[in-house]
Amino acid sequence: MDSIFFYRNLEIVAPKDGHLQGVKIAIQPNISVAGWPTEAGSKALLNFKAIEDATIVQRLRQAGAFVCGSTHMSEFGFGLAGSKAGEALRRQAADVELVLDLMGESRLAALHAAACGFKPSYGLVSQFGLIGLIPSMECCGLLSRNLKNIREILQTIAGPDELDFSIPDEEIPNFSPQEIDPQKTTIGFITEPQNELSNDKEAIFRYSVDELKKAGFSLREMSLPDFSLFSLVHKIVGSVEASSCAGRYDSVRYGPRALGTKNWNDMYLLSRGAAFGLLLKSYLFQGAFFQFENYGAYENACRIRARLLTDMQLLLSQADFLVFPIDNGATSGASELLADTYNQFASTVFANVTGQPALYLPPVSGAAHLGFQLAGPRLSDARLLAVGEYLLNMRNGGK
Repeated sequence: MDSIFFYRNLEIVAPKDGHLQGVKIAIQPNISVAGWPTEAGSKALLNFKAIEDATIVQRLRQAGAFVCGSTHMSEFGFGLAGSKAGEALRRQAADVELVLDLMGESRLAALHAAACGFKPSYGLVSQFGLIGLIPSMECCGLLSRNLKNIREILQTIAGPDELDFSIPDEEIPNFSPQEIDPQKTTIGFITEPQNELSNDKEAIFRYSVDELKKAGFSLREMSLPDFSLFSLVHKIVGSVEASSCAGRYDSVRYGPRALGTKNWNDMYLLSRGAAFGLLLKSYLFQGAFFQFENYGAYENACRIRARLLTDMQLLLSQADFLVFPIDNGATSGASELLADTYNQFASTVFANVTGQPALYLPPVSGAAHLGFQLAGPRLSDARLLAVGEYLLNMRNGGK
């Protein structure tokens, strides 16, 4: 078995002419490609093959890109346990990777691969053909060493899709290269996420903030007292959505069916019990509890989510972008404990709750720090990437 790829595309097909011609893109096996095994990292979809291409796959191929295969992923993309996200970049087997971002997976995988990681705005990219878990918080993230690649791919895959009714009818950002004037750009840094860091990591993050200052950006210290509630909201709302979504995996239509059962109910119970791993089972049980035993907690979490979104919008009315630290806990090993998984993603989950775009930039080459995240208002994706490109150009001696 390939250590990186779950499935490799060995077909020799002349790519179509287009601005992505020659770009190798690795996906995950939760993105449908007709005829490819599409198991989403779960026994619940064992031996399932997609019957049609996802919208993003269609658009990438039409632009000349080569989809080189699908990499091993965590079960339904939840966390990074068992995932090889970022490895195709590290081994130079792909120029770009598409990674499901439920909690910040694309950004933490980028950290591990010393690459750039981008989570687009919710509703910018079609989810038709994407096997997901948390519909209101997930999207397809992108990893590359080159922000130009990410920008050009988003220009290709972003936009309305008549097959995905979750995409609002909104103007799509223009991903053409943009000029950035740092003196007219304000970047806010929120104090609360820093309080969760160790002294060493806080000093590292301050180094990143200094890089922004040296680049000429105006910096503004800001506060979001309820920042810690992002994880709580994601735990409750996300688990309820996941529990509902996973109901379709009943072994009748997908996956292996338990043998020797006496009735349909036994078959469902035994088949579903064998279909999911321990971590995902814990998450689904939690969602079922809030859905059927403590629905009031779910309603309260939805209200808190709306308030957090309002708070974030208020901050972004006072600054163009926000800078956040990022923790590398998820790269140190996988955990089967739900609490550990959420601790690993405590620094990234905010963008999934709010639906705003978030960009991870790696550290300066050779520097002993972790890089940082930049986030902006929803649908500010193009300008956010432009700021990232400006910073990377500055590191390389450009302007």
